[in-house]
Amino acid sequence: MMVLRKCKVLIPFLLLAFLLAACSSTTPQPGTKTVIGAAGGGAAGGLIAAAAGASPAAIAGSVILGGLVGGLIGDRLDAADRREAQAAARQALETTPTGTSVSRQNPDSGNSGTYTPTRTYQAESGQYCREYEQVIYIQGEEHKAYGTACRQEDGSWKVVN
Repeated sequence: MMVLRKCKVLIPFLLLAFLLAACSSTTPQPGTKTVIGAAGGGAAGGLIAAAAGASPAAIAGSVILGGLVGGLIGDRLDAADRREAQAAARQALETTPTGTSVSRQNPDSGNSGTYTPTRTYQAESGQYCREYEQVIYIQGEEHKAYGTACRQEDGSWKVVN
């Protein structure tokens, strides 16, 4: 019952975050990456706090803090950074040996990063999957992420967590 009450408190914040993201057009404009980063950060912050059993006030604070952090990170990455990161991810997942990093750098923004497959395995479904570590340096600040991607029937890779 407590979780249901917390979700009711969280839903308005999440809806606001996604509505703000939906207001941006598909054409890249100044501020679009900030809105998307803020929406994603706010949603993640709220969901993590709710899953941890935090109070409604703590959940609201987590949504706000997550939105601020996500907005700052989104504001600092441009389209070229994202394209380079996607190309590095494809190369790392497709052809790079486990434990070897694929590096990228945007000379215009100074942002850089690495994408490193850390484990390769075949899932019960028969799909080949790779766990990875992604490190992004934005104006010298390091941001790490970990996940798993699995090869789809069409040959593309899909992040599954």
